[in-house]
Order: sequence, then structure tokens, then C-alpha cells
Amino acid sequence: MDEFLRAALVEAQKGHAAGGIPIGSVLVIDGTIVGRGHNQRVQKSSAVLHAEMDCLENAGRLQPSDYRRATLYSTLSPCDMCSGAILLYKIPIVVVGENQTFRGPEEYLRSRGVKIHVINSAECIELMQRFMREHPALWNEDIGEVK
Repeated sequence: MDEFLRAALVEAQKGHAAGGIPIGSVLVIDGTIVGRGHNQRVQKSSAVLHAEMDCLENAGRLQPSDYRRATLYSTLSPCDMCSGAILLYKIPIVVVGENQTFRGPEEYLRSRGVKIHVINSAECIELMQRFMREHPALWNEDIGEVK
């Protein structure tokens, strides 16, 4: 696991330790982390603070040219909402820690020119599988599922 995906995993673990959903993300430009975040829907009672959204928020306002040089790392395949932000800001590369427990619209992102690199890290998979077993209702809420 490279240093940036490791940093995203640390974010996921931080969110989990705070009682939230264990998904983390970092935004990297020119080899430097400029934003980091984790899912905070539970902690902040937010409808939109998925890890990628929190990461982009924490990166602050960037120039369009900055986003076009960026790579977004996420421990889990980005959902429709987060994929929309990737497309809006024209982030060209997304590194996905795993897409076994959940797969967002990766093919759609690819069709729009985004390069998706799926690592399928055992650590990312195990963290999400454990969370989904322990908190199925919370997980379904996070992805907008009715069960």
C-alpha cells in the first residue's frame, strides 16, 4: 500500500474510532497531500459528508488547474455523489482502496475520462466488511438503501 492510500486508511480508522463510518480520503497534488477527510455523516449529523466530500472541503478552494493535476485516494469506491464532485472538478485520477464491499459508478467515471486504479487492499476490505457486519442499518443509511 502506498503512502497516500495509507493516509486515507488512517483517516478511515480515525472516523471509525469516532463512531463513524470507516471510509477515508486524501487529495494529492504534485506528490503532496493538500486535503484529507473521513466520512462524518454520523459525527456531524450531515447528509453529505462522505469521506471524499470532507476531503475536498478540507482542501479548501483550489484553482481549476490544481484539480486537473490531482489524484483522489479513497479507501472505498466513490458513490454517485462523490463521483459527481470528481467529475465537476475534473479530477483525472482516482485510486480506490477497495470495491469489493461497495462499487460506485466506476465505469461511468471511466467513460468520462477518469482513470480509476482499484487496489483491493485486504486492510480496506476487512475494515469495511467488519463495519457492515456490526452496523448494517448505518451502512445502508450511508448508501441510501432501504432494507
